Formats: sequence, structure tokens, C-alpha cells
Amino acid sequence: MIPVVRTKKALARLVAGWRKQRLSVGFVPTMGALHEGHAALVKRASRDNDRVIVSVFVNPLQFGPNEDYGRYPRALPADRKLVAAAGASAVYAPSAAEMYPKGFHTHVEVEGLSNLYCGKYRPGHFRGVATVVLKLFNQVRADRAYFGEKDWQQVRILEDMIRDLDVGVALVRVPIVREKDGLAQSSRNAYLSPRERGEAPALRRALESGRAEARRRNSRPETITAAVRRALAKTGLKVQYAAVWDGRLLVAATLGRTRLIDNLPL
Repeated sequence: MIPVVRTKKALARLVAGWRKQRLSVGFVPTMGALHEGHAALVKRASRDNDRVIVSVFVNPLQFGPNEDYGRYPRALPADRKLVAAAGASAVYAPSAAEMYPKGFHTHVEVEGLSNLYCGKYRPGHFRGVATVVLKLFNQVRADRAYFGEKDWQQVRILEDMIRDLDVGVALVRVPIVREKDGLAQSSRNAYLSPRERGEAPALRRALESGRAEARRRNSRPETITAAVRRALAKTGLKVQYAAVWDGRLLVAATLGRTRLIDNLPL
């Protein structure tokens, strides 16, 4: 079984050994509770690199005071098995104290975009994401880092951070992995009751309605997002936002206590 590394020093020793052998390093940052979407990231990283590190760290900085940090699923043994089968070389699973030691008070924020869309409904979320990801980049020192396109806004924010701060890592986008019924795979899908799980694929169908509207000759961003909202009005999903941005149609909605996001290219 692949090793689980718990400290920055141990991680540095591991990666330094690989570098002495002139091996390339890929990196897949996660919060655990892994699924086939994460496996796709690891498989792509394994194809592109000689060694692959997968981090498993539930980052407290990216959760708001009324969000699900305490109940976010944690399943390190199963996560370790999944990523090993997908081609990972090691798991990096630091504690919160290792990542944010006493006296920590530095944060990273990509201004503007961090306050739109998901950022509007999750204040401070992307500040926490950018902070932890930059720390992980500095700790792992990978050649390439792999992120799923389901979190499209996050990907674009991190690409801006890498460019603006001259971070020496290439970000590789990996397409969304979906269930057979179209639902985008997500760790938070585990929160859905059987009834909610049956209704959740309506999110993807609503995006398809929006994309169909986008193909009409006189469509505009507002008619496209209106088509999404009309489709979801017939369901139990409550829309937070629907937006046309960066060549994509994005949507976020809640179903019971679970927040779901998805997007499609236009």
C-alpha cells in the first residue's frame, strides 16, 4: 500500500528523493471522501508524471461558520485505497495544526472573481481555497497540479493566482465525471437522501435546457439563465445562481441541506 505522509518535513524528504532521480511529480489536492471523479484526476496525473502525490486535507479556512466542516465526510483508509488503484505514489494527509501552526495569519485572495457566483453565497470561501492551495503548491513543489472542471470558478481563480504570483506549477484541467443519470460526481452527494438523489440529476437537465436556448439565434445570457431557472422551478432544487461566464453555463442550487454546483460549456 502507498505511504501516508503526515508532515511537511517528511513530504519534502520524499519529493527530494524523487527529484534526485530526475522524476517528474504530479499533484492532486483533495479534501478526501474521494470518488471516481478524483480517480480520474489521479489517473491523468499518473499518465503525465513519474510520481503522483494526492493530498487529503479538509481545509477549515474554506468553510463558513454555518457550513458543513464538522460533518464533511472523512474516510482516509478508503481514499488511500482508491488513489493507490488509480496510480498515486503517496498520500499527504497533514493535520490542521501542521498546515496552520500557532501564529498563522497570512491569507491569499484573488480579488474580484472571488466575490462572484459561489463567492457571493460563500463569503471567504475562495480566500481559504487560494490560501491552502498555494501552501500545498509550496510544500509539494510539483510540476503539474490537477483540478476538475466541475469547480470551474475555482479553476479560473487558481489559474489567475498561479499567473499573478509566478507559481511554478502547471494547472491541468480534467473534465467532469458524471453518474449514469448525469449528476456530476461530488463528495457532497453522500448527503442526499434517496428521494433527493433521485431528483438531483435535474440540475444537469436544467443546464441542457439552458444550452439549448443558447443555440437559438436570438438568445442572450438572460434568456439562457432564465431557461435554467424555469427547468428547476419544476423541481425541489432551489436556485442560488445561474450565470453565463467564461464560455460556460454555471449553476448552483440547494436540495434539502445539500448544495450542488454544475456547469456545461456553451
